[in-house]
Amino acid sequence: MTMNTAAPKARAILPLPAILKSTPALLLFFAIALIALWGLSFATFGVPGLYLPAVGAVPVVMILLLVITRG
Repeated sequence: MTMNTAAPKARAILPLPAILKSTPALLLFFAIALIALWGLSFATFGVPGLYLPAVGAVPVVMILLLVITRG
């Protein structure tokens, strides 16, 4: 029995631009931007700025549910 003296393979490290262009990163940045805009809306307009974007999203969510249901 011989001992394997080869060094273990290192994981490939993706360069930062490749990571930033990936789909999960873009979705994360988009979600953070939406939350930040919602927070700015609340800071600017108070309580109506908190609930009006949610009320405005209701038709979009209803259409999305219909699309999912129809297949």
